[in-house]
Amino acid sequence: MYDIVIIGAGPSGSMLAKLIGERYKVLIIDKRDFLDTGNNKINKCCGGLLAPDAQNIIAKLGLGIPKEILVDPQLFAVRTIDMNNNIERLYQRFYFNMNREKFDKWLVSMIPKDVNKQFNSVFKGFKKNTEGYIVKYVKDGKTVEVKSKVLIGADGANSKVRRMSFPKKVSPKTYISIQEWYEATDYMPYFTAIFDEDLSDFYSWIIPKNNSILLGGAFNVGNQSIEKFEKLKKKLSDRGFSFGNKIKTEGAYIYRPVNTRQLFTGEGNIALIGEASGAISPSSAEGFSYGLKSALYLSQSLNQGIHGFNTRYSHKMKSLKLNVFLKNLKSPAMYNPFLRKLAMKSGLQSIHYDKND
Repeated sequence: MYDIVIIGAGPSGSMLAKLIGERYKVLIIDKRDFLDTGNNKINKCCGGLLAPDAQNIIAKLGLGIPKEILVDPQLFAVRTIDMNNNIERLYQRFYFNMNREKFDKWLVSMIPKDVNKQFNSVFKGFKKNTEGYIVKYVKDGKTVEVKSKVLIGADGANSKVRRMSFPKKVSPKTYISIQEWYEATDYMPYFTAIFDEDLSDFYSWIIPKNNSILLGGAFNVGNQSIEKFEKLKKKLSDRGFSFGNKIKTEGAYIYRPVNTRQLFTGEGNIALIGEASGAISPSSAEGFSYGLKSALYLSQSLNQGIHGFNTRYSHKMKSLKLNVFLKNLKSPAMYNPFLRKLAMKSGLQSIHYDKND
C-alpha cells in the first residue's frame, strides 16, 4: 500500500517525488526511460528554454543547473517575426538553453532512493476502493496493480488522470505541437518567435541547439496541423531561412488556459500538478516554472498530512491562477495583429543587431 502514486516523471512529478519522498511511501510511474537502459524511444517535444521565471523557482528550491545540461548558444534575445504585418524586431530576453532530456534526467536523479521508480511503464487507469485507489500500469508487457491512498496526475497536457477523474471539468484549450530538428547551416544567436494568424492563433519558434536548430509550432488540433506546419516552413524559406538535413520529428499536446476556471487542482485525494492542472503560461506556453511551483505548493500542503491536503493545495495555487489571469490580459498585445503591429511599430524596448558591427 502506497501513500502516494505519481503519474508522470517530468519536472513537476519528479520535483514532487523529490520533496515528499522521504516523508511518504511513494511510487512514480512514467512511460519514458530515465535510467539509461537503452529503451528510451520517447522524447518530450519541448523547446528546452528556461525562462527567468523558471530560473527563479529553481533558485528558490536551492538548485543550480549543471553545466552538462546546457547547450550552445546561451540566448539573450528573441527575434520576433510578425508575418501578418511583415514586421521584425529584436528584444532582449534571458534564457538558459538546455538539453531537455538531460534536464529531466537530472531532476529524476534527485528523487530519494526509497521512492519506487517504475519507468518504461504505461499508466492504464485506476479505480476507487475503500482505502483509496487501485492503480493499474503495464511494465514489460505485464499488468501491475498497486494500492494507494493518494493519486497525483503529473502527466501533462491531455492528462489521462484528469480526463478519467474529472470528465465534466473544462480542460484548457488544446493545441498540437509539431517540432522538427535540422542540421544547422547558419549561426543563430537568438530565439525566434513567429506570429502568423493564417497558421495559428498561437505562435511558432526556431531555437538553436549546438549544431542543430529546432523548428516548431503550436497548431489547432485537427487534420490540417501538418499542412500548416509545412506552410510555416515554406514561408520561412521564402524569407531566407535555410534548413539543413532533417534529423527527427516530434509532437505533443500543449494546453493553453484561456481563463482561470481551466486551471484545476483536483478534488478529494486526487490532485493535479503542472500542465495536467492547466498550469502553463497562456501567452508563451512556458511550463517549467508552473510545474515546479505547483509541485512545491503540493508538497507544502502534504507536509501537514494527507487529510485536507487538497484544500490547502488549492489555496496555495491561487497565486498561479492570478498569474494565468494576468498573462491572459497580456495576450492580446501579442496575438491581436492590430495591437501587435502598434507595439512592434513603436520599437519600444527593441534592440538593434547587426552581425557586421
